[in-house]
Amino acid sequence: MNLQHPITSVDQQPRAVTQTLDGTTETGPVRRCRNLVRSITAVLCCVITFSASHAAEPTTHGFLACGGATYIVDGNGNKTWTYPHATRDGYVLENGNIVLTLNKGKRYSGGAVVEITPDGTETLIWKGTQSEVNSAQPTADGTFVITEAGTNPRLIEVDRSGAVRVEFPLACQKENHHMQTRMARKLADGTYLAPHLFDFAVFHYDAKGRVLGQLDTTVSGDTEHAIHTWPFTAIRHGDGQTLVCCTHGNRVVDFDASGKIVWQLTNDDLPGPWLQDPCGSQVLPNGNVVITSYAGGRKDPAAPKMFEVTRDKQVVWKYTDGKKVGIHHFQILDTNGEKLTGLPLK
Repeated sequence: MNLQHPITSVDQQPRAVTQTLDGTTETGPVRRCRNLVRSITAVLCCVITFSASHAAEPTTHGFLACGGATYIVDGNGNKTWTYPHATRDGYVLENGNIVLTLNKGKRYSGGAVVEITPDGTETLIWKGTQSEVNSAQPTADGTFVITEAGTNPRLIEVDRSGAVRVEFPLACQKENHHMQTRMARKLADGTYLAPHLFDFAVFHYDAKGRVLGQLDTTVSGDTEHAIHTWPFTAIRHGDGQTLVCCTHGNRVVDFDASGKIVWQLTNDDLPGPWLQDPCGSQVLPNGNVVITSYAGGRKDPAAPKMFEVTRDKQVVWKYTDGKKVGIHHFQILDTNGEKLTGLPLK
């Protein structure tokens, strides 16, 4: 006997039907679609909530401040350490020691470089021999790169005992000692960058003092140097880029490896005239730049003394303290409580 079963198409097959709370009915596919939409909506809500909570988290920094007042501030804005002497440059080392470049004064007529341990023990690394000492960079080799301004401006590299390992004259003007140089830094290849203010240029030297090149900080077309874009920092970062703060010119510029300006920050990019004699700066691990305005607070004590900007010039952090004394240079020590490690790009 041949038994033939009728073939039923998919459209003709019975479907599961569910009655909803409002009395309507929906088939299985409709119900599955509704559940999928609900799941996607729940996931999106979680993502949006997570993103909003992280976006709302404010940026905080602990830092060392050098200038007319020398101190360390934590992420909450509280001073945790002070030093009773004006300073020009400073570093907090991995072991907690602090290296400071001291202004000239009664104690050291030509300035000095000292190292202070966490228990307060102070050691003299270098006593200035001319008009002033302007910077002291600790290197990975345990030495210190120091510049002296005076009749014979020079760069020296010394060890902790004060023994000179490298010495050469600086090719800057000699008439104005104070405006000869600022934050000289040794690079990974053993060469040196030194900003020469009244020369409107950052000079690149080899270890014998030969000039390898210059970065001109003159504003384009300003042949008379009416805009005082005197270089203060020379921070080598990224793929051969060099970040330079141009003090009285109230601008910060970034040169590429070929010497072309590829990024610039002026007061036109900021919420107000926050660049007031920008001196020290630091490139953070995330690529953001922190800048100090040495004159910040003189006219308006509420003006930002330091602030952080992204590469697209968005301000993400600022520091004010309601005082007129400015910050000459600094070192960012931590971000949102997380300590920054390695030699800082400052």
